[in-house]
Parts: sequence; C-alpha cells; structure tokens
Amino acid sequence: MSRIGKQPIEIPAGVTVQKDGSGSVTVKGPKGALSMSLRPEVGLEIEEKVVKVEPSGVGSPRSSRAFHGMTRALLNNMVVGVTKGYEKRLEIQGVGWNAAVQGRKVVLNVGFCHPVEIELPEDTQAETPRPTQIVITGIDKQTVGQVAATIRKIRPPEPYKGKGIRYHGEFVKQKAGKSFGT
Repeated sequence: MSRIGKQPIEIPAGVTVQKDGSGSVTVKGPKGALSMSLRPEVGLEIEEKVVKVEPSGVGSPRSSRAFHGMTRALLNNMVVGVTKGYEKRLEIQGVGWNAAVQGRKVVLNVGFCHPVEIELPEDTQAETPRPTQIVITGIDKQTVGQVAATIRKIRPPEPYKGKGIRYHGEFVKQKAGKSFGT
C-alpha cells in the first residue's frame, strides 16, 4: 500500500466531506465547494473528523495501489483548497513589459506587436499588485497551476538576458553570449 495513501485526512472545522452513491466526493468549505469522481479501485471511509482512503479490491492490485495514493493526495488538496486556497505568483522581466487584469482576462504586453489576452477559468482570480507581478488565486490547485503555466508559456524566461515571465523565486541561469576570439 502507498505510504501517502495510508495517512488519514483530517477535516478542519467548517468543512464537510460527503460521498454519494454514484462514486463521487464533494468537499464544501468556507471558500467554496469542489467535487471529484472516485475510481472503482479505491474506497473511501468518512468518520467524524477523518477521511481514510483504502483500496477496494476491484481491478488489479497494481492499479489499486497506484490510485490509492493519488486519490488521497487529490482529496487532501481539495480540503486545503476550500479552507486556505492556493496561490501562484509570476514575475515579468523585460523593459516595458507589463500585465493588467481587465474583468475576467489577464492582458499581457510582453514584446509582441499586440497585447495577449488570457481568459481566466471561473474558479480562479488574478490581480496585479504591480505592473510586473501577477498573482493567481483559487481553490483548485490544478486549475491555479495550469493558469500560471499557461501565462508563463507565452514568454518563458530566456537564458541570455533573463527576459520573460517566471515564477516568483525561480532562478534562470544566465548563459554567456557569443565571444569573439582574437
């Protein structure tokens, strides 16, 4: 069995976890609600303040072990998301490059001849405390990470001057330019 899958998930105050007959789990908390469908290889046991994930015995033992740890991690991410939420910070480096939030869109001016607009999913928010900083928040860890990766993909940091969009605290190793020998 998975070492991660064996660990119980503690349910904080104000959070409810419900399993319905069709094999899906709903987690509700102060920041919102998330739901997920369970694989048939995994069973779920909900006690008062603890959720335990167990292999159900359906399917091969190998797939049951694989989905055991993954399901526990996804459920824990849901519980953390509805209580605290998730956040990704991006930094823009480049002369004249900036970002702005207009409604449900992030507008980037990053060296193209036109501004690049990115539509935000419904459960995520974005803000720009400074023109060169983007903060993406939401309750779903996967969606927040995907939005941040999509924004970063528009102009990833390049290794010669370091210009581009990078995660907060990301280190980009600088390469030496061409050198002319004499």
